[in-house]
Amino acid sequence: MVDVLIIGSGGAGLTAALAAKEAGASVLVVGKSSPTTSQTSMAQGGINAALGNAGEDHISSHIADTIKSAHGLCDEDMVRKMCADAPETIAWLNEIGVPFSRLDNNAQGKNSVAQRQMGGASAKRACYAQDYTGLKILHTLYDTCLKENIDFLEEHYLLNLIVKDDIVKGATFLNIRSGEVVQIDAKSVVMATGGYGALYHGNTTNTYGSTGDGVAAVLRAGGAVSDMEFIQFHPTALKHSAILISESARGEGGYLVNEKGERFVDELKPRDEVARAIFAQISEGQRVFLDVRHLGEEKLMELLPQEVELCKMHEHVDPATELIPIKPVAHYTMGGIDVDYALEVTGIKGCFAVGECSNAKVHGANRLGGNSLLEIVAFGRFAGENAYKHSIYASSKPAEQTQKEKDRSEIEALFTQENVQSFYPYREALGNLFYEKVGIVRENAQLNEALEEVISMQVSQKTLGIADKSRTDNQNLTDFLEFKNALLLAPTIISSAIARDESRGAHFKTGFEAENDALKKHIVLQWKRED
Repeated sequence: MVDVLIIGSGGAGLTAALAAKEAGASVLVVGKSSPTTSQTSMAQGGINAALGNAGEDHISSHIADTIKSAHGLCDEDMVRKMCADAPETIAWLNEIGVPFSRLDNNAQGKNSVAQRQMGGASAKRACYAQDYTGLKILHTLYDTCLKENIDFLEEHYLLNLIVKDDIVKGATFLNIRSGEVVQIDAKSVVMATGGYGALYHGNTTNTYGSTGDGVAAVLRAGGAVSDMEFIQFHPTALKHSAILISESARGEGGYLVNEKGERFVDELKPRDEVARAIFAQISEGQRVFLDVRHLGEEKLMELLPQEVELCKMHEHVDPATELIPIKPVAHYTMGGIDVDYALEVTGIKGCFAVGECSNAKVHGANRLGGNSLLEIVAFGRFAGENAYKHSIYASSKPAEQTQKEKDRSEIEALFTQENVQSFYPYREALGNLFYEKVGIVRENAQLNEALEEVISMQVSQKTLGIADKSRTDNQNLTDFLEFKNALLLAPTIISSAIARDESRGAHFKTGFEAENDALKKHIVLQWKRED
C-alpha cells in the first residue's frame, strides 16, 4: 500500500508528488499517458507572481486583480493564500532549474526573472520562459521527480475511486498496454487529472483526453462538484485548428482587428470580455485576426518563437508579414471537484484535488491569465503536504476487491457486446452542440435544447461501443471510456448554466445580462453513493 497515490502526471500532480515525497511519504504517480504530454505544456504565456521586477507591483494588487476577474465568486482567503505564496513559488521553481527568461539587471534568483503583461492584470506580473512557460515548468518538475526517485506508472487509465465509509482507499485503473483492470491501494489520494474542456471536441485548445475523468470518478464515488457552468473561452486560437495562440502575443503588443482593419476591443481586458467582443464580430459576418506584424520578426523570434512556428505550420501564415486568423474556443474549466480549505474533496475523506480538475474557489467566474500555472504549483505543494499528513493516521488495511471486480465485468462486457454503433460521430456532435448552445453567449431555450439532446445521447449510449476488440493497446476502448465520462458530466454543466439566470464572468446569458447578487453563490452537485 502506498502512502500517497497521485492520479495525473501534469504540473499539479508532479508538484504534489515532490511535496509528499519531501515530507516523507511513499509516493506513486499514475497517469494515462507520459508526464510530458500533459495539458500543462499548453500554458504558454506565464505564471503570475507580484515580484515587481518589471515595474511596481504588490501582492495586494495581485489579490485584487484575481478577485475582480473572478467577479466575486471566489473564496478570498484561498485567493490570498495563492497570491501570497506566489513569490516563494517562483523562487522554488527557479531553484529547481526552470529556465525563465531573464532581465538584464545583474540580479540573482527570482529578482532576475523577466515579467510581462497579461490580460486583466494591473502590472507586468507574469514570469515567463519565452512562450514555452508551461512546457519548461513541466519538464523541470518531471526531471526533479526522477532525481528524487519518485515512482511512475504510465498508460493507466483511471476507472473509479475505491471509497468505504466516505474514506478513500485507493483506485482502479485500466492498464492500457495489457488491457487488465488493476487496483492500487493507498492511504491518501491526490486527484490531479485535469479539466473537462474536451467536451467541446473540435472547438477547444485542450487535448482529446481532457474529458474530466477525475471529476466524473469523484462524482460517481459520492464526492461533490461545483461551478461546472464556468468554462473560459480563450480569445485567440487559430481559426482552422483551434490551437492556442498565447495571450502573451497580446501582452507583447499584438492587436485584434476585423477584416476592415479596425481594432474593436482593448486587447488586455479580461478573457471573457475579449472573447465576447470577437464572438460579436464573427456573428456580424466579420473575420477576426491577430496582428503582430508591427512587432517585427526579430522581436517575435525572441519572445514568441512557438507562436510563429504554430502559425506557419497550421495556418500557413507568417506572423511577421501576415495577419493571423483566429477564433475564441473553450480553453479552461473553472469548475470541478469541490474541495475545502485543505483541498480535501467534499464528501470523501483522504482524497484531495488540485489543478484544473479542482475547484479551490480561486478562479471564480473567470480565471485571470497567468494564475493557472500558479495554482498547480502553489496548491500542488499544499495538496501533497496535506495528503501526507492524512496518510500518517490512515488505516493500512487493504481495500476490498469489489470495485475492481465490478469494473472488470463492465470492461469485459464491452468486448463481448455485438452490433455496436460507433460513438465517434456522437463525440463530434457533442462538441459542436456545446460550442453552439453552451458556448460564449448562452440562452435558456438553447440550453434546454442542449440538455434534451444530451439525454438522447445518453439513451443511445446503450447501443454504442467499441469496434476494436483487441485486448492490448486499445485506443478505441480508451476513447470510449473518455466519451462516457464526457457524457456523464455534460448534464451537470448544462443544468448549472440553466440555473444561473445572470451573466457573470465567462457565463453570459441573453436576457439576463447583469449580475444578480442573489446568485453570487456556488452551485454544488453531489450524487448519493451506493455502496
